[in-house]
Amino acid sequence: MNSNLAYDFTVNKEDKTITVQREFAADVATVWSAYTRSEILDQWWAPKPWKARTKRMDFREGGQWLYAMVGPNGEEHWSIANYKRIVPQQQFIGLDGFTDSEGQLNPDMPQSSWDVRFSAKGAHTLVQILITYEDLEQLEATIKMGFKEGLAMGMENLDALLPSLKK
Repeated sequence: MNSNLAYDFTVNKEDKTITVQREFAADVATVWSAYTRSEILDQWWAPKPWKARTKRMDFREGGQWLYAMVGPNGEEHWSIANYKRIVPQQQFIGLDGFTDSEGQLNPDMPQSSWDVRFSAKGAHTLVQILITYEDLEQLEATIKMGFKEGLAMGMENLDALLPSLKK
């Protein structure tokens, strides 16, 4: 990661939230596309050596993104994002959870609400993510799965990809 770019990951157990602030060296339109188009998400969302693979994506209010994290030995872990609110190039809110390959939620795994906001910061883009859990147990389970490290690695993948996405 470029050390000149802002990055903050904060866990608030009292509020049952994770807040992530991450700056990217690209304009809002480019970063927005990287977060909202499956063909780009598949290139960066998973921490290496894992890969993200979209089964279906309908980026609209009421739509969803069903995807798998595919491991180096072919193992698959499925997730879904159900989009609740979209303000183009500013914000999207979605409910996130672990599923089977058909998108059926696994009630034994953590579920969360993601509020993702995009803002210009000079020539860069600041992405602010507020992840909210219904209970502390789900937040702690997510942390134990290596979420902080995995998300940071994915964002570093996006850093590397952005120069090829800029127009």
